[in-house]
Amino acid sequence: MINVLLGGRYKLGEMIGTGGMADVYVAEDTRLARQVAVKVLRSDLARDPSFVARFRKEALAAAGLNHPGIVAVYDSGEEPAPYIVMELISGHTLRELIHKGERVPLKRALEIGEGILAALEYSHQAGIVHRDIKPANIMITDHGDVKVMDFGIARALADLGATLTSTWNIVGTAQYLSPEQALGEVADLRSDIYSTGCLLYEVLTGKPPFSGETPVSIAYQHVSGVLVAPSSIVPELPAGIDTLLTVALAKNPDDRYQSAGLMLDDVYKIASGEVVTTKIAKAPISRRKVLIGAIGGIAALGLLAAGLFMAKPSTDTSGLPQLPNVVGLTQAEAEALLGDYVVTITRAHDGRIPKDRVANQIPLATVRVQKGSGVVLTISDGPGDSIVPIDLVGMSLIDARTALSAVGLLVTATEAVPSDEAQGTVLKVTPEPGSTITAGTGVVLQIASGQVLVPSLIGTEALQAKTILVQAGFLVNEVFGYDANQPIGVVIRQAPDAGTTQTIGKSVTITINKAP
Repeated sequence: MINVLLGGRYKLGEMIGTGGMADVYVAEDTRLARQVAVKVLRSDLARDPSFVARFRKEALAAAGLNHPGIVAVYDSGEEPAPYIVMELISGHTLRELIHKGERVPLKRALEIGEGILAALEYSHQAGIVHRDIKPANIMITDHGDVKVMDFGIARALADLGATLTSTWNIVGTAQYLSPEQALGEVADLRSDIYSTGCLLYEVLTGKPPFSGETPVSIAYQHVSGVLVAPSSIVPELPAGIDTLLTVALAKNPDDRYQSAGLMLDDVYKIASGEVVTTKIAKAPISRRKVLIGAIGGIAALGLLAAGLFMAKPSTDTSGLPQLPNVVGLTQAEAEALLGDYVVTITRAHDGRIPKDRVANQIPLATVRVQKGSGVVLTISDGPGDSIVPIDLVGMSLIDARTALSAVGLLVTATEAVPSDEAQGTVLKVTPEPGSTITAGTGVVLQIASGQVLVPSLIGTEALQAKTILVQAGFLVNEVFGYDANQPIGVVIRQAPDAGTTQTIGKSVTITINKAP
C-alpha cells in the first residue's frame, strides 16, 4: 500500500509493524507536514462488518485518551480502507528489550512499571480497560519515556455487564493472561494489573511467572499454578518486590491491588527504599472449584494458538444485586449504601465533581456483582492546580491544544491577529505561560490570522468530524438533531457550509444525528 493516500491526506510509506487485525505504516500527513503512524485494517478483515465495527471502536476508545504515557490517536477514517492515525514513536518495544536477554537494572525496571501504571491509572479513570498489556504493547522511546499502545481490544468499563457474543475477541498473549481471562470471564481493570504484574516479573527476573509448551498449559498455570517468589530467582531483589508481585498476581481479582494507583504507590515505595506494608491474602484451602471451572475455560483456550478466543461470562449474573450509583455522594453516604461490599477508597483531582464527593466508582452503577466483592471509589480532591505550559508561543494551534489538554487545561477562546508568522501559530497566551491556575479552566490564545476552507462534514461520523475540524484549526460547537433518513451518530448539518472560508480558530457548528 506504499504511496496510497488515505483520506486525501495521509501518504503511506513503509510498513513498520503488523498485528492480528492491522498493518502499521509510517506515513506523511500532507496537511501538517509531519510524520505519523497509520494503522490500516487488513484487507481480508475489512470485508467483515464485525471487524470494521471493532476497529471503529478502537478509534473511539483511544481517541478519548490524552496522556503522555499513552500513544496518541490523531484521526481515523474508512476510505479507501479503515484506518487510525497515531503518534509516530521513535524507539523500541519492551519485547525487543526482553528478547535481547539483557538484565534490566532494578531502578530502570521500576521506572518502566511506573510509566505503565500511571498510564493505566489514567485510562481506568476514563473508563477504559486495556486487556492486552504485554511487552509488545509497551514502547520505550529514544528518550527513555514509557508509552502504552494498542488499545485494540480495550473495552469501556460501562460494558462490563454485557455478554460478549463475538467469536473474534482477540485476547492477550498467554504468558500475560489473567486467570479470569483464561476462564472466559469478564476482564476489568484488575486484569490489567495482573498482566502488568506478569510483565514486571519477567523484566525483574528474566523469565515470565508461568510458562509451558502450549498456550493451554500456560493458561492452566495462571489459573492454578503456584507463584515462585521473584527473590528466589534473583536473591538481591528488595523484599518489597515479592509483596508487590504476589499481590498483583493474586488468582482472585479481589485479592489484587484494586487500582493501578495503589500498585503505583508501592512501586514508588520500593524505589525510595521504603517498606511495603500491603497485606497478602491467604491462599484458599481448596482450589477444586477453580479447577473445575478452569476445565471448560482452558479447553476454549486451544484457540489461543491461532491468537483467537471466544469470550463470554462464565456465570449468569441476572440473580445478583445491582450496584447503586454513589457518584456525587459523600464518602460516608456512599459507604452506607455499599455496606454489603468491600469498599476501597482512592483520591484524585477532578474538575467536574466537588471536593470530598465520589467522582468515580468501579464497577460502575447497575452492574450486577456478588455481595462481599470489591468496589473502588475515587473521592474528588477538587480540580487542583495546573501550570500553563511555558513553550506554547510558537506552537501550532493543534499542538498548543494538545499541550494544554495534557495538563488539564482548555482553550476557551482564540484571537486571530495579522502576523508574519505561519497561519495558526500561537503568538500570545493569557494567562502568562508558567502561571498556576485552577485545572479545568481555560486560556486564551492569540494566533496568526488566516482564512481556512471549512471542510465538508455532512454524513461523517461525529468523532471523525470533530477530529477533522480540530486538525484544521477550528473550535467545535456540537449540537444534536434527528433525521430518520440518516444513520445515528453522523453529522446531518453544519454551519458555516462546506467550502466557505472561516478565520482559523473560530467555531464550526455540527449537528449530530441522535435518536429522540
